[in-house]
Amino acid sequence: MADDFDDLVLDEDFIQAAETSEPSARARMLAARWRNEEPEPQPWRSDEPPAGWFFSKGRKRRWRRR
Repeated sequence: MADDFDDLVLDEDFIQAAETSEPSARARMLAARWRNEEPEPQPWRSDEPPAGWFFSKGRKRRWRRR
């Protein structure tokens, strides 16, 4: 009994010829989250570093030589 897929070769050419691609898990998660509520606009570069930043003021005080 011959199967239609017996001669099918799943090589790089076969993969590259695929017409559709699936978004990443993170992209799907964010799309689902943003369907319910829009994300808040974020500045491209903030004037203040995020909390716990490596060069925070507290860290500078500890490493300063006296």
